[in-house]
Amino acid sequence: MKEMKTYLDCFPCFLRQVVIALSQVSVDETLKVEILKETLEDIRMTDTSKTPAHATTFIHRKIRGLLGCDPFKEIKQRYNRIALKLYPRLKSLVDDSPDPLWTASRLAIAGNVIDFGIYREVDIETEINRSLKGEIVWDDYADFRKVLDSTEDVLYLVDNAGEIVFDRILIETIRDRGKRVTAIVKGGPVINDSTAEDALEVGLQEICEIKDNGSDAIGTILEWCSEEFRGLFYRASLIISKGQGNFETLMNVDKEVFFLFQAKCDVVAGFLGVANRSMLLVENRKLFSHESPRMGTN
Repeated sequence: MKEMKTYLDCFPCFLRQVVIALSQVSVDETLKVEILKETLEDIRMTDTSKTPAHATTFIHRKIRGLLGCDPFKEIKQRYNRIALKLYPRLKSLVDDSPDPLWTASRLAIAGNVIDFGIYREVDIETEINRSLKGEIVWDDYADFRKVLDSTEDVLYLVDNAGEIVFDRILIETIRDRGKRVTAIVKGGPVINDSTAEDALEVGLQEICEIKDNGSDAIGTILEWCSEEFRGLFYRASLIISKGQGNFETLMNVDKEVFFLFQAKCDVVAGFLGVANRSMLLVENRKLFSHESPRMGTN
């Protein structure tokens, strides 16, 4: 079975992530340079047999430790506010759709572009329009709907702040189909990933139960998560997983998982055999089967 690992092309991205993180804070340029230099040792120690999410977790821990703060706190709050202003219009789009689940799923994938490990700024409205008009390049929606209809409980792994508003709309749509949803956030800050604070800011507690995974890792690295979360994860009959980091770290898990995300780097896009920035709804059980529509050769 193929696994995601760290490739040569990942290393420039590691450095770029450091620069983006440091651009979020108002500190002396000399300190920023020193912090960047400090992270080079973590980059040098990268275990290339592991996913890029493993390496970047250590890098961002180092950055937060040296700064003494979460550099993404302010921009997370800003994008939560931006997305909340769009919520009424987006909710109407879903409610008025012939297939609300389809539309909510597409919007959830569109929201995955709000990623400040990759981008400095995001034009959310442009991405919404692109998502509603563009192709879902890997589209397992029919299976997603079928599996969802046959289960009562859903474990929903949210990804980024701002994006969590789009997740709220999909969770509401799932709840309207009579399902119970538990939303999982990160146990501590890392890049602009959603924590319990973000979930409360966007009112997620009003529609579903919220729990954290006990980890500040990028993606969901199960061995680094809490025992409580692992119990929830392995008991879940259906897992909806948002974001590229979760795809990297959970693609081989022996569970029913549907990944909703955008391929935001050449490495992941090449691994899947799709173009960069492709929108994807992927059932993990089809990734390596004869039903898989495409797989790269990395």
